[in-house]
Amino acid sequence: MKENNLKSFNGIGVLIFSLAACTLCAYGFFIGAQGHDPLIAFGSLAGLIVFSFLLIGLYMVEPNQAAVLSLFGKYVGTVKEQGLRWNNPFYSKKKISLRTRNFESGKLKVNDLEGSPIEIAAVVVWNVVDSAEAVFNVDDYESFVHIQSEAALRAMATSYPYDQHEDGKISLRSHAGEIAKHLTEEIQERLAEAGVRVIEARISHLAYAPEIAQAMLQRQQASAIIAARTRIVEGAVSMVEMALSELSKRNVVDLDPERRAAMVSNLLVVLCGERGTQPIVNTGSIY
Repeated sequence: MKENNLKSFNGIGVLIFSLAACTLCAYGFFIGAQGHDPLIAFGSLAGLIVFSFLLIGLYMVEPNQAAVLSLFGKYVGTVKEQGLRWNNPFYSKKKISLRTRNFESGKLKVNDLEGSPIEIAAVVVWNVVDSAEAVFNVDDYESFVHIQSEAALRAMATSYPYDQHEDGKISLRSHAGEIAKHLTEEIQERLAEAGVRVIEARISHLAYAPEIAQAMLQRQQASAIIAARTRIVEGAVSMVEMALSELSKRNVVDLDPERRAAMVSNLLVVLCGERGTQPIVNTGSIY
């Protein structure tokens, strides 16, 4: 089922013509009844019924709206011309909005790739691009969009870990752009047959489930401490290496292996310290 654009007629002209014809037929019926002329009376009455029936074919189309027309259950076409329009009075008309819409899913509780329970929600921006598919391919396209979006969000959330534990690995929290692109594609794939285009889909809420939130917070704090100490050690080793290189380059002192090891040990103690960032002054001699 694909959308087929259907030509419509200007409803204002049809309205004026039908009202004028109805007025004339009513006057003819009155004259025929007064003059006891059954031919004029019944002819005018028939005309009044016909032209009144033509008014049923009038309908209004607003900006960014489409009217899906069908005849006795068969799809005829879609009218997108704005204003008062007219088509066959026997056509049934279903109006559908083409405006951009958005909604936020409820907070879903799912397990991420590592099996940790998380809470996740997303905002989806979408619009209808094929009115025929939206009306005839699914029962209720708005409900279809909501349900399939949440199903896609669940499927996507199980494909990634909540946090990034290895360099280069995509996670829900650290790679918002990649996750949004994957989510948009996942929803679009599910909504293609409903004539809906997904403009954007992004995570609006992401958190660990309450039962493990405290434990995961402690884990994040521990990871942060380890990362900080690793950076301190890397910096200290680089500074010690630079110091030894400069001493050798300028011939300040000639260090044998034993003194060199002692100097490295003392510099690391001074730079790193026993309590992380708090330096410890060592008064021992390196000679």
